Amino acid sequence: MDVAPPQPVSQAGEITASPRDRLIEAATRLFCRYGVNSVGVDEIVAAAGTAKTTLYRLFRSKDGLVEAVLDCEGRAWRAWFLAEIDAAGGPALARLHRIGPALRLWFAREDFYGCPFINAVAESDKADHRMRSLAIAHKKVVLERLATLCGEAGLKEPNEVAHSLGLIIDGAIVAALVTGDPCVADTAGRSCAAILSQAKG
Repeated sequence: MDVAPPQPVSQAGEITASPRDRLIEAATRLFCRYGVNSVGVDEIVAAAGTAKTTLYRLFRSKDGLVEAVLDCEGRAWRAWFLAEIDAAGGPALARLHRIGPALRLWFAREDFYGCPFINAVAESDKADHRMRSLAIAHKKVVLERLATLCGEAGLKEPNEVAHSLGLIIDGAIVAALVTGDPCVADTAGRSCAAILSQAKG
């Protein structure tokens, strides 16, 4: 999900975003669509309108920029997803039932390119745990919120239920990326509902 905001523009029509923000925005757009390994530093700085030395000064390396992009994308996605679940209020169980509809909104976007964390782990050296650690930290925040809602809903084994919901979310993201079909979210929603129903005991 490319959730980077548009670059602010001055009254004279000049871009006023900082070089750091421009680099992150450009890298996010390119990484999400083409993959981290398919995009070089030259393409990023050209898209951002900065010098290569600026990228290295701010992020030290392309890997540093990748980590900054994942941090920004993770925070933005979590804020959006959890807001979709929580914003309308209601009982905890009702919020959990909004997982499928929230995913469908995301999957239907033109800029849906899957989860940047899943994509980054898939592209990285499997012996390098750096990307895996970033992905786990991202997932932990989401799972903790889901577990809290499961507990508030009075479900049995709230942590276990939250992990089951997390597996459905991850599977749906990959399936939607592969098939290009937003309706995958509907199936995910039904699967979540079955798990929630069973956990009510």
